[in-house]
Amino acid sequence: MTRFTRAVPPAQPHPSLPGTTVKALKIVVVGGFGVGKTTMVRSVSEIRPLHTEEAVSRAGDTLDETGRAGGAPDETSRVHAKSSSTVALDFGRITLDERGVLYLFGAPGQERFWFLWDRLFAGTLGAVVLVDTRSLPDAWYALDRLEHHGVPFIVAVNDFGGPLHSEEQIRDALALGPEVPLVEFDARDHSSSKFVLIALVEHLQALSSGEEGRKEG
Repeated sequence: MTRFTRAVPPAQPHPSLPGTTVKALKIVVVGGFGVGKTTMVRSVSEIRPLHTEEAVSRAGDTLDETGRAGGAPDETSRVHAKSSSTVALDFGRITLDERGVLYLFGAPGQERFWFLWDRLFAGTLGAVVLVDTRSLPDAWYALDRLEHHGVPFIVAVNDFGGPLHSEEQIRDALALGPEVPLVEFDARDHSSSKFVLIALVEHLQALSSGEEGRKEG
């Protein structure tokens, strides 16, 4: 896996889009509850991110997507200090160059909000699946939905200081093929999160080049 070091985040928090911008790309950040989706969007966005967070409550742990009691409880044992959770989406932006901009949409991780994911995937160019090595199975649903929709993705292992896993162990646990990029990063760090997005864009470009090559052949 590729490792990244920390860097100081950019000093300009609210830059305007260049007047030459003509291409907007939509990226979705998905994963289980508490894996760092909101943190990643916040750390890498060049604008103040839009968050739809609400306080985590015990009452909410057993509600289904309709708001009625009886839904599956969220797994909170790993994130006992987490006081809020995304209930709709996170939104951020990063300018690629004078002509292109990347829009980031962070999906809610709690199971009772998974019904929103299919709508977020509409028009998505690619996705980043965040995983926590302390609970790798939490990523299975995200991987399943992305494969169902045919959305290209990479997997990014967020550094929580948990047990060390080799790349082979993580790929085996998630049933990832060698064609899916796997990187390690720190969601709190601007530079680290930015390199994850670069890895995704490079993956999408490689897939596009492969498609073009097959058409010409």
